[in-house]
Amino acid sequence: MVLFVVLGIFLSNGKGSFLIAGFNTLPQEEKEKYDTVALCKFMGKMMFALSFSMVFWVISDTFAVDWLFAVGLILFIVIVVFTLIYANTCSRFKK
Repeated sequence: MVLFVVLGIFLSNGKGSFLIAGFNTLPQEEKEKYDTVALCKFMGKMMFALSFSMVFWVISDTFAVDWLFAVGLILFIVIVVFTLIYANTCSRFKK
């Protein structure tokens, strides 16, 4: 969870595009077509959201409340699906 927060801070500053899977494998001329700062900031926010959903896992383990783990897992999956759909539709991050 701490790693996700650290990566979220790093990405929210508009840096770390090399950490985004798929983007780092694009040729340089393709990368120039994207607003890398906006993409990094969006991915940073998603890292914070994912780390927030992991808080439910920690609380579930600490207080032995099993349903909180399910809530955190469902929230985690929803955030991942949202991120995939949002980032890959309508050319949101193209210049």
